[in-house]
Order: sequence, then structure tokens, then C-alpha cells
Amino acid sequence: MSSKYDLVVIGGGSGGLAHAQRAAEYGARAAVIESGPLGGTCVNVGCVPKKVMWYAAHHAHMFDHAGDYGFDIDVNGHDWRALKARRDAYVERLNGIYERNLDLKNVDYIAGTGSLVDANTVAVDGRELETDRIVVATGGQPIVPDVPGAEHGLTSDDFFELDERPERVLIAGSGYVAVELGGVFKALGSETRLVIRKDSVVRSFDAMLGREVMAAMRGAGIEIDMGVVPTGLEKTDDGIVMASEDGRRFGPVDCVLWAVGREPNTAALNLEAAGVAVDAYGNIPTDLYQKTNVDNVFALGDVTGREQLTPVAIAAGRRLADRLYGGMQDRHLDYRLIPTVIFSHPPMGTVGMTERAAREQYGDAVKVYESAFTGMFYALGEKKERSVMKLITAGGDERVVGCHVIGDGADEMMQGFAVAVRMGATKRDFDDTVAIHPTSSEEFVTMR
Repeated sequence: MSSKYDLVVIGGGSGGLAHAQRAAEYGARAAVIESGPLGGTCVNVGCVPKKVMWYAAHHAHMFDHAGDYGFDIDVNGHDWRALKARRDAYVERLNGIYERNLDLKNVDYIAGTGSLVDANTVAVDGRELETDRIVVATGGQPIVPDVPGAEHGLTSDDFFELDERPERVLIAGSGYVAVELGGVFKALGSETRLVIRKDSVVRSFDAMLGREVMAAMRGAGIEIDMGVVPTGLEKTDDGIVMASEDGRRFGPVDCVLWAVGREPNTAALNLEAAGVAVDAYGNIPTDLYQKTNVDNVFALGDVTGREQLTPVAIAAGRRLADRLYGGMQDRHLDYRLIPTVIFSHPPMGTVGMTERAAREQYGDAVKVYESAFTGMFYALGEKKERSVMKLITAGGDERVVGCHVIGDGADEMMQGFAVAVRMGATKRDFDDTVAIHPTSSEEFVTMR
């Protein structure tokens, strides 16, 4: 194993792996340093095991409607421990696949904790690696608030270590982690309560999505309390109790989950040794080309404080390799119009501007189309689930600048509509597209 490289990547998550492998395809001598399991947050304590849990919760929801279609079934409980064992085995297989892929691409994999010695040297467990370029892709970690007794709560990382499902759950937070894991807990049988600081969840998304998912969560039996600023946790004989700034107390519960945001993993990197700047939150600022304030040091993924999404990190990593090693001089990731999905119940997807942002930029040139309906799946039963879609257009040609949906299938349909929005599709382009019937997605091309 060489000690002199063209490239050393600190962080074996999605972005770091994508960059190192693409660089190696162009002939770069590359090494990846990772202190934990390969795959980073997404594979180990994020997207992948979360989606497994979403599927389990989705099954629970589907059982509620089986009778509508003539099935007479009894559900005799859910085996959380068995699900965890299968999920963990799947993740472990993925870890091995990532390691084999590095070997196939001739990328050196070094298990350990990397830090900077200077702008051309990386230390890892007592060893020093010389390199022409350094890429920092160490990701982030869940925030635990600085309040008394906070250690009695769990984070999203800890969620995947739970051997048993807690009966009573209190979740503090309003972002995608709170919404997604709240839905999983409730569907699989836990009494679930969400406490949020403001008056809505997922507040960075279009207001319609926040409003609709809150209604869906409450309809599923999740209690939501607003205006809650946690001031501490207390462990009692009956469970954990949360205190709020306004004097309210919540609990006792068996599990408190902190879902109050994430922070970058930069504290142990010794960035100051190379003169790499960080912002007030510890994020590493970069330009459009992922370059830090130091010429040969780059950063990508969650550690930069930009959109914290696995495909964003992968895309940024590959484009950086294309530019540095593939001769594509202006290759970089355009951070505009990035689609994303929240795996709530039902799921929601979004790309482009919120209505508020569009009106701030385009004023009276904005026109909004919205459709609310009950999908055909629910036609035979009494229990209904609402779908809502929203198109935001701007200008005389009604170019679509925002596309938002909540409802069954939102997670799958959004990818195609994201392509259309990125290509500059207009409302007429949508109107002129023949609908696929009967589907929910056809509503996007039949709105008036």
C-alpha cells in the first residue's frame, strides 16, 4: 500500500466513495480513510435502513385496507427484533460490497481516523500519507441539545440500535427525521407524540406539504404539540419526562428521540493545520467547484452544510473527479432544482421553489395550480388518504418553477417530474402530455 497518492479522501460515505472511485477510473492513485463502516450515514444509519423501516410501516398501513379487497387476514403482532436482524444483515452485506468495489477500482481502503497534518499530508492512526489533493467527506452527526438530562434521549443513530420497540415514544423535532421515524413508530404500534418549536413540520418545504403531512400524522393517531422548547429530560420510575420552556411537561415515555438537526464531523480533522476555514457551525465552505479556501483541499457532502442528501454528495463527488482528473474543466454540481422526498406516510416529494419563494422573486407573475383528491386505491373502503399536488409557474409562458406532491406514490413519481422542471418545462408542456390513467400522477398533467 503506497504512502504517496494523487488523492486522499477522508470519509468513506456516499460522496467520498463516489469521488475516489471515479477519480481512480481516470487513473488517479487514490485512498479512502474511514473510521466506521463503509457507506457512511446513508448505508448504516440513514437512507437504507430507514427505508427498510418505512417498508415495514407501509405493510402495516396496507393491512388496514386488505379487507376492502376481499382479504380476511389476522395480523398477530410485529417482530421488531427479527426485522432488525434482517435489516442489519442487509446493511452488512452492503458494507462488504463497498469494500470489494474499492478493491476492484484499485482504491486503497484504510480503516482509521484521518486528520490533516498540512495541505499535502494526512495522518491516520500514527501513519502519514503524502498526497497532491485532499478531499474531506466526513459527513455529519445528529445534534443532542445542551439541556440537563439530554443523555436520556436517543438520536436517529441510536434508533437503529433498538432491539425492542418502545411502547411510548416522544420525538423532539420537526424535520424529515422526526416525521419519518414518527411514522414508523406509530405504524408498528408505539404510542407516538411529536413536539415542535414552531407551528408546522418540514418548514423549509412548501407550506402545503407541512400542512398536509401534519393532518395525515394526526389522522394516524400521532399527537403533535406546538410551541415546545425542551429545557431538559428527567428519568423517573415511570419513564422519561420532558420539560418545556413554558412549563409544560410531556411524558412519562419509554423513549425520547432527539431529531433537532445535524452537525458536521469536522472537530477531529485538525483543519487548522492546513489553514482550512470553517464557518460558525463547523461546516467547511466551498465554492461552486467544491474547493475550500486552500487550493488543493476540497470538501463535499454534508460536511459542507449544503443540501444534506446522499445523491447530492454522490453527484458532487463524481463531478469533482470529472473536473480534476477527467479533463472536464467547468464540471460542477448545480445545487439548484434538487429534488427530494420525505418518506412520511404518505410520502411527499418536492423540486424547485416553494410558493413563498416564487412570489418573493417573481411577484404577480406567479400562478399556482393545485389539486386535492382521494386516490383510487381507497375507493372501496371507508378509510381514506388524501393526495395533494401543486404546480408553481412563473412568467408569461408559465414555466414550472416548483412541483410539490404528497400522497401514495409521490416518492416514485417525483423523479420524472424533476427532469421536466430542470429542463424548463412550461404548464403547456404538462398540459400537452397525455395522462397515464388511472394513476395519481396524471393529476400533474390535467390540472386547470
